[in-house]
Amino acid sequence: MRSLFESTADHLTAQLSADEVLLLEFAGEGSDFVRFNGGKVRQAGHVDQAELWLDLIRGRRHAAGRVALSGQVDTDRARTLALLGRLRDALPHVPEDPHLLYSTDVTSSVREGADGLPSAGEITDDVLAAADGTDLVGILASGGIYRGFANSLGQRNWFGSHSFNLDWSLYHHGDKATKCGYAGETWDTALFADKMADARRQLSVVGRSAHKIEPGKYRVYLAPAALSEIVELLGWGGFGLKTQKTRRSPLLRAVEGECTLSPAVHLTENVADGLAPNFGAGGFLRPDQVQLFDGGQYKDSLVSPRSAQEYGVPTTGADAGEFPDSLDLAPGACARDAVLGELGTGIYVNNLWYLNYSDRPACRVTGMTRFATFWVENGEIVAPVDVMRFDETLYHVLGEGLVSLTEERDFLMSASTYDRRSTSSSRLPGALVNDFTFTL
Repeated sequence: MRSLFESTADHLTAQLSADEVLLLEFAGEGSDFVRFNGGKVRQAGHVDQAELWLDLIRGRRHAAGRVALSGQVDTDRARTLALLGRLRDALPHVPEDPHLLYSTDVTSSVREGADGLPSAGEITDDVLAAADGTDLVGILASGGIYRGFANSLGQRNWFGSHSFNLDWSLYHHGDKATKCGYAGETWDTALFADKMADARRQLSVVGRSAHKIEPGKYRVYLAPAALSEIVELLGWGGFGLKTQKTRRSPLLRAVEGECTLSPAVHLTENVADGLAPNFGAGGFLRPDQVQLFDGGQYKDSLVSPRSAQEYGVPTTGADAGEFPDSLDLAPGACARDAVLGELGTGIYVNNLWYLNYSDRPACRVTGMTRFATFWVENGEIVAPVDVMRFDETLYHVLGEGLVSLTEERDFLMSASTYDRRSTSSSRLPGALVNDFTFTL
């Protein structure tokens, strides 16, 4: 795909006049998908796709559009030249953009990890063997993901990663199930077998009679998958400079120093160890790390080129929405094997969903427990807990209410495949929290 992208970029650049600048962004993948139901393969397929975005600039006017690439040279040249012509025709009719900013320092790069994945068929064999006798439902996505940037100034950036993401549940009956995930760049059969064995153990508890709890405050353990739902919600406007400057950020009180988190919280946008490309909008290289919270104090923000131009600060290469792609929460001191003992009596939460803000300025979040949530007494799982609604602030969950974070962390990939497989990921520990509020 790299040769397809670069040859197309070279051909389009040769068509420009002296007063034109062209930016090109590429997204492609070669992905295998396997869908499971009832512990069997129900659907399997492969997707090869590539798209190219063009942004034609003359002065401070620019027009953008995208086109699908077929891999056939003549076809793709005709398509991209037609799009270039439409953008050129549009330029006289669009207003000047005061916030337009793109990199004029030609800094090229190549970052492509080795493909160490087994075939989708081999992974599927492991899944079916480990799930034998269960009602497993889920989807496997695996293969290569590619991103590219080029401009007519001569810059070329290329990124490729090879990863898998298995998102699955083991069903007991009705809505009683355990939900699990395993993702990464290297498939480990033994590690997956351990994850499946843990899911089976939880499934055996799911079938018991539910323990009823009343609304109130409880000591809880939020597994990494549950904590990720809270942290990901913060990404929608929390860390971006634009929402902070316009005072719409749910983290505004932390940004302005009115609120802090626990000193144990070190939250980073860690592109160096994630699966997202190390270059961003406008051709700006992204720093390996942006420290968002350091010792509980808010530190730096994600800054798109447009925000950088508007507010006169350096860009971090963030996209227009200034969403994080590779969140990394530093581990704590609690061993995962000791979680139940440290929890004592309380609630073990594996998953959350349907999250939204109940009080955005206060960074107060509401949502529901999902699937395997357990009542724990004296360090032992006793029974499942029916679905409950929670309502809590981030400043409590990762602030004064935080008891500890686990030493071990999970690598979690976004399962989104809208348009294409996502490159977003996070690396998170679990969290022990005191006085976590359930409202229904």
